[in-house]
Amino acid sequence: MALQPAAGARDLNPREVEGNRRIRQQLAAVYRLWGYQEVDPPSVERLDTLAAGGGIATQELVRLASDEPLGMRPELTASIARAACTRMAGLPRPLRLWADGNIFRSSQANGGQQRIHQQIQSGVELLGVASTSADVELMRLLLAAAGTLGLQPLHKPCLLVGHHGLLEALLAALPEGSRAGARAAITGYDPLALAALDLAPEQRTQLLELIRLRGQPTIVLERLRGWLGATPLLEQLADTLAVVAPAAKRLGVELQLDPSFQPHFALYDGLVLKLVCQGAFAPVEIASGGRYDALVGRFCSAEAMLSGEAAGVGFGFDVESVRDLLNSAPFEAGRLAEAPVLVAYGATALLGKAIDQLEQLHAEAITAELLSSPAGSQADAVRIGLARGCSRTIWVDS
Repeated sequence: MALQPAAGARDLNPREVEGNRRIRQQLAAVYRLWGYQEVDPPSVERLDTLAAGGGIATQELVRLASDEPLGMRPELTASIARAACTRMAGLPRPLRLWADGNIFRSSQANGGQQRIHQQIQSGVELLGVASTSADVELMRLLLAAAGTLGLQPLHKPCLLVGHHGLLEALLAALPEGSRAGARAAITGYDPLALAALDLAPEQRTQLLELIRLRGQPTIVLERLRGWLGATPLLEQLADTLAVVAPAAKRLGVELQLDPSFQPHFALYDGLVLKLVCQGAFAPVEIASGGRYDALVGRFCSAEAMLSGEAAGVGFGFDVESVRDLLNSAPFEAGRLAEAPVLVAYGATALLGKAIDQLEQLHAEAITAELLSSPAGSQADAVRIGLARGCSRTIWVDS
């Protein structure tokens, strides 16, 4: 008999489950306030949908043994974009949708065996708006949602912002044969690989500076204008960040512009972002997202392409990373988010009366649990309640 979960899987204890539920409910409440409606994309999809046009590497997909090429979703965006362009194609745009649920990713352990990673993701998708107003809404909603989680100054939250077009513009001046290598070196923060490329000295110097260029948006934008000029992309990005900056400051979130930042999945072709906090030992990424117009275009009709409705932006929170960040204390049996009342009794004949008392507490919205067997005395019941982490003990007698 196997006594351990599958490689990469985890057993969640009651405290972890309760923490996940609380975070999901807090985020959902914010999404609803902003006019987003809940959808529930399938856990199983065709592999061509899950691969998102090559944006997700096939080795990261959990494949199923079936008559057709199917797999488990590694994120929620592609499935929602597909549904929005097919089953929901007749609904007026924009579509504001949110979802949460399990996602599944695959990796290879040191010994070569497959590891399956199961996570809980919660996020939103705004579809059908090609203008930068959607980028602004996405970032402000992300900040509003993060503001409900209970992040503290010690977590040093930082919203890192980039743009796919910035890197494209900066690489356009390079010889075509060097662009792929330069992109990999820059996004991988690898100055040694960059130094090995066959580039003019001034180009290499600029790209080495680019790897280190991140920080306060106005400063970074000014440096980029020195390289690219006052392009429409830079001015649009400056306007977007100017609207987002006051909300970030109010919530204690540092706003940084990083021209070389690209997320793990290559789904995005515009704005990209991630929210990072300082954990106990290392930085922790708790949310990420961006604009994915090309992905929507894979699923939508030619009419939608012509009308400009082939557009989408979204983000997702890693619920369990948020939970671990906020609560790293070890689990103690019985100590849940709300300590229950223990209902105890001293004789089997009093069981019915004890359950009546239990249900009366439940009717008052008080968390309570029943002692499973009679206690020898009220003092014994109190000791049991303390050992279980209960807030108090109610003793039922004749």
